Amino acid sequence: MNSTSTNRYVVRYGISRHVAEFSAKFSQPLDRNAQVIIRSDRGVEWGEVLCAASDRTREYLNASEEMGAILREANAEDYEKRESLRSKEREEFQNGQQLIDERKLQMQLVDIEHLFGDERLVFYYLAENRVDFRELVKSLAKQFHTRIEMRQIGVRDEAKLLADYGDCGKPVCCNTHLKEMPPVSMKMAKLQKATLDPTKISGRCGRLKCCLRYEYDTYEEYRRELPAIGSFVVTKQGQGKVVHQEILAQKLLVIYEDNRQIMIDSKDVLTVVSKGKRPPQPEDN
Repeated sequence: MNSTSTNRYVVRYGISRHVAEFSAKFSQPLDRNAQVIIRSDRGVEWGEVLCAASDRTREYLNASEEMGAILREANAEDYEKRESLRSKEREEFQNGQQLIDERKLQMQLVDIEHLFGDERLVFYYLAENRVDFRELVKSLAKQFHTRIEMRQIGVRDEAKLLADYGDCGKPVCCNTHLKEMPPVSMKMAKLQKATLDPTKISGRCGRLKCCLRYEYDTYEEYRRELPAIGSFVVTKQGQGKVVHQEILAQKLLVIYEDNRQIMIDSKDVLTVVSKGKRPPQPEDN
């Protein structure tokens, strides 16, 4: 008889691609990408093993305890049921949309999620204002005979649910590895010398691309090590004014008093005379 031990794994699950730690009592360890059936706080769901849990993953997830248990590896019957549920979800979406249209509710149905264990149906929708969907929920519950959950989302969440590939040719970050969608500003694009054309720096959600956030901290750290634009510096070539920075290369474009413009290495700066202001000039005798 095989002995069993409790192992812990990081599992991705749900249409919103939640990531959390789950325990498993199996005699054999689970491999990365193993398809599993889990029990979460929402019910029985389909999940994918990402890796074995550790103190490091727990710190990254900012979690102090596991979210539930891995019940088993997915078998042939589970795969058949998943395909059946996907077909069922399409019908449920159409029926839900019909009920919304009949009630003329100011909401846009984006997607639905039918939990693997049939415990609930989650309807994801967009709406500019508060929607009174109490009668809608009653009708949905009566029609589908399960618990109904209405979840209002934003445009970035919509992309997370529906988007496939980004301009880079890879699957969109929000639908793969991002646990949270970080705030992104135009300042980050400017610092990285990215094009400011909105059509080129906007993601599938219409907002600034999340990837502009990835290298911002590095750019900011390197930028602080350089004399600011407008500073007056002394180099081997003389005294001049910094007019441009190449942040990653750690180079500066300096215009000297004789109007020479030279790209120099930041290490060639002997001293910074003034930060952003013209240094005092000696008076003529």
